[in-house]
Amino acid sequence: MGGPVPQRRDLSVLSGYHSPQVDVEVRLNTNESPLPPPPQWLDELRAELGRIDFNRYPDRDVTELRADIAAFHDVDPAQVFCANGSNEVLQCLLLAYGGAGRVVAVFEPTYALHSHIAALTATGVVRGWRGPDHHLDLDVVDRVVDESQPIVTFLCSPNNPTGGAETPQTVAHVLERAPGLVVVDEAYGQFAPTSALELLRSGAPGADRLVVVRTFSKTWSMAACRLGYLIADRDVVDGCRAVVLPYHLDAITQAAGRLALRHVGAMEERVALITEERGRVAAALGEMAVESWPSDANFLLLRPTARAATDVWHDLLDASVLVRDCSSWPGLDNCLRVTVGTPVENDRFLAALRSSLGSSA
Repeated sequence: MGGPVPQRRDLSVLSGYHSPQVDVEVRLNTNESPLPPPPQWLDELRAELGRIDFNRYPDRDVTELRADIAAFHDVDPAQVFCANGSNEVLQCLLLAYGGAGRVVAVFEPTYALHSHIAALTATGVVRGWRGPDHHLDLDVVDRVVDESQPIVTFLCSPNNPTGGAETPQTVAHVLERAPGLVVVDEAYGQFAPTSALELLRSGAPGADRLVVVRTFSKTWSMAACRLGYLIADRDVVDGCRAVVLPYHLDAITQAAGRLALRHVGAMEERVALITEERGRVAAALGEMAVESWPSDANFLLLRPTARAATDVWHDLLDASVLVRDCSSWPGLDNCLRVTVGTPVENDRFLAALRSSLGSSA
């Protein structure tokens, strides 16, 4: 007797979601904010730590943070669910609504964690393909949802890794055709001109099946805290609360999120700076031997036209600039993704890219 205990058979074909982390001077591969949180926020958090009873469990219902997020978005606190990053939010959704015999729909290329977490929860995945511009092809959407009847249809807006946001009209169309939940992942939503929250707040047809997912990791400069949330009908929130582990969100993270919401102005300044830099980097890419796509997020997708993306990635790494190699991802042959950093970081990236491409621009 003895020997290794076998895992679930379906896990043998999966690998974890990873982004290479190497020691570099310019890190532009994981779409984090290039700027730290406001100093005042850090001072307030330090003071808050002195008021936490560390021998007691945190507020299981996350009452204050949910109320503050609800006030920020002008919704009811009962419509807010918080968790450890948006990925745990997605996991709870699929624990509550997915499972054996059910399927979700995704539209590639898109955020890999949607299908990955579905697989972890033994939920089937049906894939459609985006159009040549990487936006949703509504004919494809209609066919996929009609044929598969997904319990969850995932939209990513702005879409990671391609960068484009979907219009409210597109989201409304999907909501009309999809039979189950429509989950709009807006991890980069604050960089985009519109949000699916407008449909949810207005009570648009099907709004009780619309779920909008957000994170504090990007524009709030809080990736280290791991805080995400969804806004949806209270029945969806109750479903997520039923499957999440007790006391899942620690007291420090709850405090950090509440305090961040006092600094909306600083967040908006960061969004404005990164949006301006995104335009500058995009214009510079237009003068190089690369193909690139318009972005509504804090990153840009590009494809070298005369060199292999992996070779360019290694050249950038030699210059101590780390970007994301997407060349093996579905539908992204020979593509790289670069996070928009500070002006100095962006200059380093552009100089290294010009050198790699042999461009004199």
